[in-house]
Amino acid sequence: MRFTTGSRSPVASSTLSVLSTLSAITLLSACGGSDGPSYPPEAKPTAVACPAEVPATATCLGGRDSAGAYYLIAMPKDWAGNLILHAHGGPDLAAPTAERAQEDLTRWAIMVKAGYAWAGSTFRQGGVEVRAAAEDTERLRRIFNEHVAVPKRTVLHGQSWGAGVAAKAAEMFTAQTVGSQPYDAVLLTSGVLAGGTRSYDFRLDLRVVYQYLCNNHPRPTEASYALNLGLPATLTLARDDFNARANECLGLDKTAAQRTPEQQRKVETIEKVVKIPASSISAHLSWGTYHFQDVTAKRTGGASPFGNTGVVYSGSADDAALNAGVLRYRADPVAVQRFADDTDPKGAIPVPVLTTKWISDPTAFVELDAYFKTVMDRGGSGDRLVQTFVNTGTHSYISDPTYPALVTSLLDWVETRTKPTPASVAQRCTSLEARFGTGCSFAPTYVPGALETRVPARTRP
Repeated sequence: MRFTTGSRSPVASSTLSVLSTLSAITLLSACGGSDGPSYPPEAKPTAVACPAEVPATATCLGGRDSAGAYYLIAMPKDWAGNLILHAHGGPDLAAPTAERAQEDLTRWAIMVKAGYAWAGSTFRQGGVEVRAAAEDTERLRRIFNEHVAVPKRTVLHGQSWGAGVAAKAAEMFTAQTVGSQPYDAVLLTSGVLAGGTRSYDFRLDLRVVYQYLCNNHPRPTEASYALNLGLPATLTLARDDFNARANECLGLDKTAAQRTPEQQRKVETIEKVVKIPASSISAHLSWGTYHFQDVTAKRTGGASPFGNTGVVYSGSADDAALNAGVLRYRADPVAVQRFADDTDPKGAIPVPVLTTKWISDPTAFVELDAYFKTVMDRGGSGDRLVQTFVNTGTHSYISDPTYPALVTSLLDWVETRTKPTPASVAQRCTSLEARFGTGCSFAPTYVPGALETRVPARTRP
């Protein structure tokens, strides 16, 4: 039994005591009623302890869906009927665990504090597979609707890599494909929004520039392989070994003052050529190793969708020598198409979309948002997109008042059909600081440069 329009009944007898605080809420009808196609039945969630960061008055439910993904749901005491359906970042390469859902809710407890229900899936598997993660997110929406309540509005929130998941889900699951509109709006924060075929180009650039400078990944004594594979499918490299190589060459485990002059010179070359700070070299080099291996070994049939043919590298002390010396790779056309089908947005999102990005984000470049705008324009959804940018924050989290400001602006857009502006979102954030603390830093007039101003253009299949 579930809440439907005007219902005051409990979710299910097994969770009556947990959700008794919801019995006084009158739920308005969602945009989605019937789900159209039939799906496998899902077990009811069970009561679980909420993370400490979630308000003590909230209740939490958890479970594992029919595909194997763990999930967690948090319900605030005075719920007004709006659901935040969360797609997490990463991706993790290991198998999912229930602890991952706890970590996600801990990070996004601000949503529950702001009065929204929150639901997040771990996804059924690790690895760089966007469509599967989108399916897992949609499955959790159905679990919530069937066993918890029918929300008044559902906002699909994607963070980092999960922003690509959310963008894909919003295109895959629509009124035409599920029988009713499943999502009322989409919020994309710190998003990797240029799809897999463009968002990761610079990581191949990092691999080849690093190898040119360091020549230890692989070492001359080891079997060579194409760096655009990340690692061959049959090869393993312990994380400690990987870290030791990077530290040996670049001294990434030391401060700039503690590095040798040669190490610092190489670090500065990477910073200038690849345009990433020293603090993020290790992470991107790791992703260009292990995530690339996951893609090529498990998603694209052993071929690589990554290439650097035609790239002109600049910023080093000797660009001519660098361009002559770096290894060159051609992306496999079939692999590119397979990876694009799974990861690349098409710009066909039928509901309002609001994005935000820290201007100095070293993980998901702000220029990715410029590319996403062109995709939305080409796909016919440009008028449903508003982009915002902030001056301070981190990739993983910007600030407490930022997210309620984005959600309330997005819901107002849905309800009133009045499109927000970057300036109005900034004003909304300021008005919420008294409730959620300081931290607003929206830059309403900022416009990012084209992706090619950050990542050099290349010949594509």
